[in-house]
Amino acid sequence: MRPRHRSTRLLGALLLVVSGIFAVGAAPVSENADVTTVPLGQVIPAPARVEAGGTPYRLTSGARLVVDGGPEARRVGEYLAGVLRPSTGYRLPVTDRARDEGGDVRLRLAAHETALGQEGYRLRSARSGVTITARTAAGLFHGVQTLRQLLPPAVEKDSAQPGPWTVAGGTVEDVPRYGWRGAMLDVSRHFFTVDQVKRYVDQLALYKFNKLHLHLSDDQGWRIAVDSWPRLAAHGGSTQVGGGPGGYYTKGDYREIVRYAASRHLEVVPEIDMPGHTNAALASYAELNCDGVAPPLYTGTDVGFSSLCVDKDVTYDFVDDVVRELAALTPGRYLHIGGDEAHSTSHADYVTFMDRVQPVVARYGKTVVGWHQLTGASPARGALAQYWGLDGTEPEEKERVAAAARNGTGIVLSPADRIYLDMKYDKDTRLGLDWAGYVEVRRSYDWDPGAYLAGAGVPESAVRGVEAPLWTETIVTPADMDHMVFPRLPGVAELGWSPAGALGWERYRLRLAAQGPRWEARGIGYYRSPQVPWDAR
Repeated sequence: MRPRHRSTRLLGALLLVVSGIFAVGAAPVSENADVTTVPLGQVIPAPARVEAGGTPYRLTSGARLVVDGGPEARRVGEYLAGVLRPSTGYRLPVTDRARDEGGDVRLRLAAHETALGQEGYRLRSARSGVTITARTAAGLFHGVQTLRQLLPPAVEKDSAQPGPWTVAGGTVEDVPRYGWRGAMLDVSRHFFTVDQVKRYVDQLALYKFNKLHLHLSDDQGWRIAVDSWPRLAAHGGSTQVGGGPGGYYTKGDYREIVRYAASRHLEVVPEIDMPGHTNAALASYAELNCDGVAPPLYTGTDVGFSSLCVDKDVTYDFVDDVVRELAALTPGRYLHIGGDEAHSTSHADYVTFMDRVQPVVARYGKTVVGWHQLTGASPARGALAQYWGLDGTEPEEKERVAAAARNGTGIVLSPADRIYLDMKYDKDTRLGLDWAGYVEVRRSYDWDPGAYLAGAGVPESAVRGVEAPLWTETIVTPADMDHMVFPRLPGVAELGWSPAGALGWERYRLRLAAQGPRWEARGIGYYRSPQVPWDAR
């Protein structure tokens, strides 16, 4: 146990070309390309299929964004215009009227493109224009992220730049390996405002993440208003680690986060951690404690000392009310119920609690997600278990996960010694924790999710994807987030999106180095890992 917290199938024809495409790293630059042209394969996540060649496209002041697919395509077009206009200085009108002379960027929804699945896309670039085709708006949006990375890094700046704005010629055809590509933000240990969460959403969107897991409650703070239990936010949300003022989201705040994430095609997965990690709730309402006495608010970083009172009926009234109100605010499919480090709850009580709480989640139309300790009880049908164990996790614990997986429980992989973004890079890292060891960039990237728990008996078919948690015991500001998240976050995105044959550290580190100027243009203060040849880009 840790001492602190923490797909769409690709067509066979696409997979066959992966090894050939990435054998030499990035696709070659056409002889007609400007020296600033980004090679077609030099994007993160690595695309499934790249065919480079032909004359590059040059975005000019007369270009338009032509949308074909109704309001959904238009929304993606307006998003792209919002990215491109500040740096190019071009008008880039969004229109549904194509023209014969070309020169435009076309965004096209095509329901018959079944091979692209729910999130895939095809991008074709030539002198006459760029066309992104997808079956869904999500796929179109992901294709736009690839287009962004194919433009010079200065496209990310918020003021006019000189250009030129060229896109290498050729075709990218791409679908994700896994349907769950998540990032978790802990807003309980330290509170982050709506605007700060939106900033993180935009960073996730660039790398095709599709889940934002918000850790909304813990010992140190309750961060979501609940009308039926108002002291949860007013009192339980009034502090944070170190004794700062804390904060919480009103229901309007939370709706705005959900709306904004949805506009970037990320689904919000809210978490209310229970039966442990509940001191903020216990401090807010004495009746939730077995002895009827409310403990003081907590601003430290220890874990495992708190528990809801499993034997009290009021506990389940509380759970029902919280889940009902949160489910009503959350259009997504999932609701996370935590379930880890319940050291103050006996095993029998833990099983009893989970047996009573999981049906509550289903009653309000949501699917249960829990940390992998949920497999020590009986996961509900369709539930997902989020595995945060280490390479050295006890075999018995892994076996429980494997047994649940064989019984139909999906597994989301978040191994702490691989992709916990709050782990220190090395002994000199000023932020973060080290209970799971040091996690440099290569370690966070250089593993295969499909094979990670195979030795423990978890079938690859049970793996739903990956998720990178950012716990915030030591993370206070957006600058702190940037330093711990970058450059590890894009690697997690690639593990979740790219086919296994496209993964490889030596090729990846070069593509990662090329992202540095893009982060600089966006004002992201990243860690310059010595494992990455930043100056060779």
